[in-house]
Amino acid sequence: MHQLATLDYIVFFVYFLIVAGYGIWIYNRKTGHDGTIEGDSKDYFLAEGSLTWWAIGSSLIASNISAEQFVGMSGSGFKMGLAIATYEWMASITLIIVAVFFIPVYLKNRIFTMPQFLHQRYNGTVAMIMAIFWLLLYVVVNLTSILYLGAIAVSSIAGLNLNFCMYALAIFAVIITLGGMKVIGFTDVIQVFFLILGGLATTYLALNLVAKHNGTTGVLNGFHLLTTQANDHFHMIFKRDNPNYIDLPGLTVLLGGMWIVNLNYWGCNQYITQRALGADLPTARGGLLFAAFLKLLMPVIVVLPGIAAYVLYKQNVFGSEMMQGGELNPDRAYPVLLNILPVGLKGLSFAALTAAVVASLAGKANSIATIFTLDVYKKVLNVDASEKRMVAVGKIAVVVAMILGVLIAPNLGIDKKGGFQYIQEYTGFVSPGIFAMFILGFFWKKATSSAALFATIGGFLLSVLLKFLPGMMDLSFLAPFGFSVPVAGRYEIPFLDRMGFVFVFCIIGMVLISLLENARGVKTNGLEIERSMFRPNPTFTAGATLVVGLIVALYSVFW
Repeated sequence: MHQLATLDYIVFFVYFLIVAGYGIWIYNRKTGHDGTIEGDSKDYFLAEGSLTWWAIGSSLIASNISAEQFVGMSGSGFKMGLAIATYEWMASITLIIVAVFFIPVYLKNRIFTMPQFLHQRYNGTVAMIMAIFWLLLYVVVNLTSILYLGAIAVSSIAGLNLNFCMYALAIFAVIITLGGMKVIGFTDVIQVFFLILGGLATTYLALNLVAKHNGTTGVLNGFHLLTTQANDHFHMIFKRDNPNYIDLPGLTVLLGGMWIVNLNYWGCNQYITQRALGADLPTARGGLLFAAFLKLLMPVIVVLPGIAAYVLYKQNVFGSEMMQGGELNPDRAYPVLLNILPVGLKGLSFAALTAAVVASLAGKANSIATIFTLDVYKKVLNVDASEKRMVAVGKIAVVVAMILGVLIAPNLGIDKKGGFQYIQEYTGFVSPGIFAMFILGFFWKKATSSAALFATIGGFLLSVLLKFLPGMMDLSFLAPFGFSVPVAGRYEIPFLDRMGFVFVFCIIGMVLISLLENARGVKTNGLEIERSMFRPNPTFTAGATLVVGLIVALYSVFW
């Protein structure tokens, strides 16, 4: 069993004390002498007006990067290579689009939660259905997967009991979350510092290790060895005969469903947009642009170590460590690398992994509390609730959500699917419908509430149908036309392609339903939109151009 050395624990506890101490200091700054929070519920849930651009950007990344990236994406790097980085690099462009076109709409219309947007744009029925859905999704899928995968990673590195790790992560996250979004936002700056520093240290040592086992030294030599000894792991676009095509189907990652995955996640997700909803427009845009730059760095931290582990595995440096149940398990790549780090640096990388998990848990729990308090409790259970009462209910919701996560997580079998695939699969059934509902709600005043309900329910049903129906049919006759028919003529639609088909279906259905209802005189609720609010300032434009230019260059090199 692997264990941390004394120095590793010292490094980790220094991290813990810095985060906890800074969080307490931030919390005390925003409390009165009697211990009550100054301000109102929006200050607690959104840190209204107090987060800087660098705090917003750091918090976005800290909330996004968790065990499914460190463990799952490194495992995907081991299995399929740099192509999995398309999730990260396309997210950089997505963040720019959200900053230019989505955030101005939210801020101009004083939108603080996603259900509030649906209520304002469509009606209360659509908003309440989606509020309950998001609460279930966030607790049962997102919170539990982050908690369980994080506990598995921490347990495998530190040699601690799995349940103890789960409880410890949950308690640490609750402590941070109870301080509100201001505490989360500013402590996330420290979390991101440890995340990036520890992640880069792991990548540095992994590349050095590759170089060492090939009779040379240095990270540049190590990277060169990766590109030569695992050349098939450095292609961003897969051809149809690639065994990983079903996960990343060719040009779809640039022209199809990947846009729906990213735009829905970064633009229509309370968990993410909440960081920017309490700021003014220039600050929010600056934060999103900063997050876009940090996203460019993430594949270096989470994908390259997986490729390095693949090369080391091929050279028999790793053996039984990569096996689980008698089979090769790519998701063990990152924990195995951490366990060979020198004392001290292992503690730093362990702190980075813990920081990623805790920050994601805190952000998710805060979003759960925000939706429950503002969109369910205030609107249905206690319409006359005071600001102080709403903050108290939000704190109770945080604790209850985390307890449910701890109870549910071990029973979901997340580790059997792989955390990254688990989250994508279950959120992907509804993402196309939700994104269609939002995008037409933003920019087409004729979209009706009935059309929105169709996209939500109809999109989900079609996603389920396209997931399971092709596997039940013999479609071998499609093979001559270039379709992938892997086993006994049973065809499986790639996940990203399926999302694209469902999104187009939802858009067409919403347009037809809306036009029919418009013809019958059904009124719609438009949003306040001015063309001028979509114009970014020169500094943002220059930064965005640099981000896009870097991504184009990366794809040109690794096409």
